[in-house]
Amino acid sequence: MTNKLIIFSDGGARGNPGKAAIGVVIYDANGKKIKQISKTIGETTNNQAEYQALIAGLGQAVDLGASEVVCNLDSELVVRQMQGQYKVREETLKDLAVQALRLTAKFKRVQFLHIPREKNKLADKLVNQALDATE
Repeated sequence: MTNKLIIFSDGGARGNPGKAAIGVVIYDANGKKIKQISKTIGETTNNQAEYQALIAGLGQAVDLGASEVVCNLDSELVVRQMQGQYKVREETLKDLAVQALRLTAKFKRVQFLHIPREKNKLADKLVNQALDATE
């Protein structure tokens, strides 16, 4: 049996760069929510926040013993970079991309899916909750 987890992650910054936060929701293969993360991450850009959210989700999936993950993000840039379709040109994203790829090596199977923002509402809400709490 495969231990498959579904990750929805989002990162956002108010200002670019600005105060940033991440939101992550992890479901088991049956759609049961098993973990969520909502926290501020200091000052970063939107893209850095998106990567940090993905890294947090992948790290949790490793801790939860997943062998397969499906990562749902509304950041087309991060999805395409993780799929190898786009090069990571921005210096500030290179280390984050490497961290994410190192984590993906811990799974038998990893999928990255670009989803519309409307399908990522809970992760987005967690980002905004964390940011609102700092104001």
